[in-house]
Amino acid sequence: MKKIVIVSVTLFIAVTLSAKKVKFEVDMTDWTISTYGVHVAGDFQALAGYSGGDWQPGTTELVNESGTQIYSVIVDIPAFAKYEYKFLNGDQWYDVEFVPWESRVGYNFNDNRWIYVDSIANDTSTTHPILFSGNAPAGLKLLRFKVDMQKESPVAATGVHVAGTFQDWNPAIFRLYDFDTTIFEYMAYVQQGEHEYKYYNGNTITDAETVPSECAVNGNRWVNIVNDTMVEVVCFAECSACVITRLPGYILKEELTVYPNPASHKAVIQFPAKYGFHDILITDLLGRVILEFRNYRLPTMTIETSDLPKGIYLISDKSRSKSWSSVKLIIE
Repeated sequence: MKKIVIVSVTLFIAVTLSAKKVKFEVDMTDWTISTYGVHVAGDFQALAGYSGGDWQPGTTELVNESGTQIYSVIVDIPAFAKYEYKFLNGDQWYDVEFVPWESRVGYNFNDNRWIYVDSIANDTSTTHPILFSGNAPAGLKLLRFKVDMQKESPVAATGVHVAGTFQDWNPAIFRLYDFDTTIFEYMAYVQQGEHEYKYYNGNTITDAETVPSECAVNGNRWVNIVNDTMVEVVCFAECSACVITRLPGYILKEELTVYPNPASHKAVIQFPAKYGFHDILITDLLGRVILEFRNYRLPTMTIETSDLPKGIYLISDKSRSKSWSSVKLIIE
């Protein structure tokens, strides 16, 4: 019995030490407030101690901050974790906000908001007073960073960070999160205009990437913010998306040819003449399979691109002889 008590106390202390105050806040400007109040629901509610568990629309009510249209609540939940949530103008699911696609988790058709709670960022982490059904606080724009770390080994235990002119070049406060991919992301809220920035494999100045001169401004990355923006995914310390140079267990063979590239309606893949059967995967920059073809044996393949979103895709060809090749396709 004494041993069980000690374990329980130890667990309690561990949870307490990892707890973090998180402020969920929303700006209800231009909205008529429901008589049932403003609420937030998400996968943090059980950990925060609310009855009924997670995703309950009526248990976590936000309080109006006097003299403003901002409603907020502070909860204690474990740090170093990602949480998903939505705001509601009321206490039923039909009162839920519409989350713009730039702010969504965005993968597997997930339309929730999200926050990564990093306990070293500040004393109280915050979702910021985002406009209800909007992307950013009033007067600011969303800037969503994305960097691919697949060529960096190892990724620093202190995390991947971004810093820039929009936050005084502090590499220790904006930690990026990966949704079980090699892509790390962070959502910042910035003024309109030009901003310079860099990614960091760690949280100190010496962990900064070296931005190639062909895509650098003053040695940094650069973006001009007019609207809510998600930057294109780039490889750490490179100007464009990562291109895989090898596949474990496979021998790199003659590269594929694809034309036209960029493509708008159709693209033709030309296979090396000396290889027979092909297993073709077309993936996006997050590694999600868009198209797949098995045991293909013709010398060329035509794919329709008009139905695919604009962007960069990777076409990979694996043969039965354990050889492999790939090519990047741009759809515009």
